[in-house]
Amino acid sequence: MDLDGVLTDGTVYYTGSNEIIKAFNAHDGFGINRGRQHGLKYAIISGMSAPANAYRAQRLNIEEVYENCGDKTLAADEIIKKYGLSDENFCFMGDDVFDIPLLNRAGFSACPPEAVEDVRNEVHYITKVSAGRGCVREVIDIILRKQGKI
Repeated sequence: MDLDGVLTDGTVYYTGSNEIIKAFNAHDGFGINRGRQHGLKYAIISGMSAPANAYRAQRLNIEEVYENCGDKTLAADEIIKKYGLSDENFCFMGDDVFDIPLLNRAGFSACPPEAVEDVRNEVHYITKVSAGRGCVREVIDIILRKQGKI
């Protein structure tokens, strides 16, 4: 998944000491943990780098974190190879035009409703829940229901 605009609402706060502050939703965290218990694996593929990204990934036990990605498909190639996946069993959530190449490759692609129109026109599913408000949980629940696990 992308991070800014998916796991967050896309807002970036800067403190006076140039620290970045981001808000994350507990519903996404619960969904990620529950999905892991049912065999799902996760990666964050982000165009930005921030200490908050690494901290959130650590708190969610997401080991695959790719930041400052200009071409997110290269990170996906590594993940797919590492876990022996194919495009058909790879899901990706993004929200902006630089996510489209990977969204088009994924067997299941999704975005939050705030995603730019070009992304909304390309994905398989647009979440009902907003970015940074549990949209990742919504997609995880869809996958787990489809697999008969919840």
